[in-house]
Formats: sequence, structure tokens, C-alpha cells
Amino acid sequence: MSPFDPRLARYARASRSFLVLTVGLGVMTAALLAGQAAAVAHGISPLVQGTVRPGRVVFCLSALAVLFCLRAAVAGAQERYGRRSGRRVVAELREQILRRTLVLGPRWLDGGHGVDTVALVTRELDALGPYFEGYLPQLILSVTVTPALLVLVLYLDPVCGALIALTLPLIPLFMVLIGRFTRRETVARLETLKRLSAQLLDLLAGLPTLRLLGRAGAPLGQVRALGEAHRHATMQTLSRAFLSSLALELLTTLSVAAVAVSIGLRLVHGTLDLTTGLFVLLLAPEVFLPLRQVGAQFHASADGAAAAERSFKVLETPLPAQGADRVSDLEGMRIELCDVDVQSAASSRCAPRSLALTLDLSVPSVVALVGGSGAGKSTALAVLLGWVAPTSGRVRVRHGGSDADVDLGTLEHSSMWSRIAWLPQRPSLVPGTVLENILRGRSISPEKLAGAARDAGFDAVVRALPQGWDTRVGQGGNGLSLGQRQRLALTRVLVGDERLVLLDEPTAHLDAEGEASVLAAIRALPSSGRSVVMVTHRASARAIADRVVEVFSTPLQGSRLTGLAVPVSA
Repeated sequence: MSPFDPRLARYARASRSFLVLTVGLGVMTAALLAGQAAAVAHGISPLVQGTVRPGRVVFCLSALAVLFCLRAAVAGAQERYGRRSGRRVVAELREQILRRTLVLGPRWLDGGHGVDTVALVTRELDALGPYFEGYLPQLILSVTVTPALLVLVLYLDPVCGALIALTLPLIPLFMVLIGRFTRRETVARLETLKRLSAQLLDLLAGLPTLRLLGRAGAPLGQVRALGEAHRHATMQTLSRAFLSSLALELLTTLSVAAVAVSIGLRLVHGTLDLTTGLFVLLLAPEVFLPLRQVGAQFHASADGAAAAERSFKVLETPLPAQGADRVSDLEGMRIELCDVDVQSAASSRCAPRSLALTLDLSVPSVVALVGGSGAGKSTALAVLLGWVAPTSGRVRVRHGGSDADVDLGTLEHSSMWSRIAWLPQRPSLVPGTVLENILRGRSISPEKLAGAARDAGFDAVVRALPQGWDTRVGQGGNGLSLGQRQRLALTRVLVGDERLVLLDEPTAHLDAEGEASVLAAIRALPSSGRSVVMVTHRASARAIADRVVEVFSTPLQGSRLTGLAVPVSA
């Protein structure tokens, strides 16, 4: 990432006002620095030369005190607004990344981006704080204060100005060389941290299972090795940072010392007056200070710059092509998937392949999709949900006697999305009460809720919970077993009124008694005018279906799904 990427201003509006404010504060800082140096020089030189006038000294000291207070106020405002802007930028980028991932869909997340995206939005974006609070303000000061003070020094003393102008470019040159030298260590540390995050997320997700199997301590060695690798990479980065800071400080000190020697020699020979010499000598360190601070803040902001770069990659990921028309509702609709291929994100095979699927929304029924693992059954549902864009083929929608080619990814932007219920293999549960996870902001009568819980077999689960419907669950349903989570999610589907219900392995993680109860509830859905498309491997689930469609798959030709007609009530 460059010192300041213009994409940051494009994706985060808070950064624009921050840049304008920082430039203004930088100009004020340059003026205040010049005023302070002038007050000190004009106040001390008469004392040294013995031409002191009390009124002039008092005026210089008063001006110096006022300028010092103003400079402290400007620095405080810079720090305050830098911290606030950093929080706003992080919040804006986090929101945009989450929105982008929702549009890209679960298949993009499952294609190797899920763990990285979670680490990015939960932790890595917070590293933009040092970038906005320290690095970026100093970078702006280096392009505002440094040139302004250099011009002033050249005007007061061309000799010292030329000397500073010759040594000043050495600092960014050394910064570039040191940055290239330490870049590999920084990237290695970020990769180590990313692997550690992925391992910890997997460990936390599987910890209940490991504890049941008595293997909770098995991953400790691997986690310890990853932590040690991260520590080693971090210490290497810190050592490079300290060495680079030492090199920059040494270079700056030698440059200021050269200016001081030049001023001293000319004062001795009488070719430079004391006031000008003090003025230039006080300004010389301030000319170098912004660049020194940029070098000191560079390593602290490297993680933030890398996080911003990764954010831009997510935000600039191409979206699936959208059709010309938008879908408005399910009523009286017929959806046809004609020879649709979906290429796997992990390989070159298509699953499904040459998918021909017809949904005729007229008469409610239950349709079961069966077949071997990897044949493309779940992918077929994902295409219907608009989460997966077909690699090839056509999606046709017939509504009111007219045909139109559309992208089903527009479903989530239309009222059609609210007419589809979706139960995945791993239901999405959020921290909150059991009742909140079922209602999700909807207003449901107690009678309907009790009936749905009874049909899904969840009423017995609620009675066994310590606080019933008000029992709180953690992230991902932590606190409930897999079977209880499945029944909760099915209750959430049954309590709705969506016309089309898509179920992916709804009886997974259930015992025989629970499976019978759930299948009975699914079988009853058509009687309420709701159609069901269900992915299943179990013979008991196939037995309740009005139509069973087998999906075939081969390593070379993928899978083929033909002749499917799903009647759905209008």
C-alpha cells in the first residue's frame, strides 16, 4: 500500500474530512513553529548582546507563551480528531465489507475467504487506529510543515537552507530502503497471525466435540508452535523497527549538527547575525521532525495499511452479473434453470452440470433432491437463493405470460426474498435468547409459536432449558446441542408464512424420534399452501416426498438434474 491510498477516501467518507482538517492544522502548526522560533530568537539575542529592552523581552515571552498554548491546542485537536476519524473509518470499512460479503454469498466465503474475512472485520481493521492517529497526520505534516519551514530557512539563510535541502532527501531514501528490508518480516508476521487465527477459530468451533472425546488438550502443541512462530516474527519486526528508528535519528542528528556547525562558524567570523542564527537553529530540527515521526510511526501503522489493502481486495471483488429485470414476487411465477453449470471454487469440475430445473408455482408439494455427496444438491439450492451465479447456462423467469432472463442474485433486493424460507445444514444463530432467534423481529402469536415448536419437537427442548424461551445462547448457538439447534431453526421456518421452503438436510443430527416429528411437520407444510424443496440422504425423508429427483455426478461431467417440476401455491 502507498503512503496514502486514494481508495481509502473513496470507500471511507470520514477520511476525507480528516484529510482536510489535518492539512489545515498542519498549516497552523507551521505558522506557530515559525512564530515560536522568532519569539525565542528575538527574546534571547538582545540578552546575549547586552542590548536588552525590558518591554521587548516581556513581549517576546508573552508571545512565546501564547504560541505554545496554541500549538498544544492544535496538537490536541489533531490527536482527538485522528482517533475519532480512525474509529469512523474502521466502522465504515467494516460495514461495507460485511455488505459485500453478503452480496458475494456463502460460496465465496467457503472458497477460502471465510476465515480471512472474519479475522479482517473482527481484529485486523482495528490496526487502522495507529495509522490515523500517528502515521497519516505526520505524513501530512511532512508535506506541509517541512516545505514551508524549508522555504523560510532558505529566505533567512540560504547557506543553511541549501545544507538542509541536501540532507533532507536522505531521510525518505533511508525509509524506503529500510521499508523494503523489513517488508518480508512484516508480511511473514501477518501470515503467521492469520494462520494462528484460523487455527484458533477451528479449535473454538470444535472444542465441545473434542471435550466429549477427551481430546481437548490435543491441539495445545500446535497452538503453542504457532504462538511461538508469531512471537519470533514479531520480535524480528520490532528489532528491525528499533534499528530503523536509530538510523533515522542518527541521520537527523548529524544533519542538524552540520547546520549548527555552519551557524557557529559564521557567527565567529561575523558573517551572520545572532538573531538570524538562533532563528534558523531553532527551525532546523522542526524541518526534520515530521519526517522523523513518519519513520517512527511507519512500523506501527504497517498492520493498518495491510488491513486496508486487504479490505480493498474484498470491496473490489467482482460481483455476479445482474440481469436486466428484477424479480418482484412469487405469485404466479415459473423459474427455469436451463443447462446451468456451476464451477467449483476449489477445482475445475462443475457441480451441478447441465442443471435443468423448473419451479412451477401453482400446487404445493414436497420435492426431495437425493444423490451422492458433491453431486451439486446444495449448490442447486444456492442457485435458487441467488447466492451462486451460474458459470454458464440461463436462468429464465416467466411471470404473467412474459419471459425474462434475470440473475437470481437480485432476490435479496426484492420482495421475492421475503417469500423464501431457508434452512441450511448449519443454522445461523446469534447471541440472544431462544425466542429472539426464532422471531427475528417478527410479530408471531403465542398460539402459532407453540404449534410450530410442537411440530418441530422443540417444545420439549424449551421445557428442559433453565429459563425456557428466555434462555440465552451464545455465538453460533453455543449452549445448545446440534439437534437442539436444528429443531430451533426448523421452528423458525415453520412459524413463518413463506411460500417456498428450501431445506438442506433438515433431519441431520436428530435421533429417530426427533426425525419422525420433523418429517411429519414437513409433510404438513403443503396443506398450508407452502411448497418444499428438500435435500436429503435418508430413506425416511424420501418416503414423505411427492417427488424424488436424483442428482448424479461424475468426476468429469459433474452432475445433471433434469425434469424437476416443483408446484408451489400462488
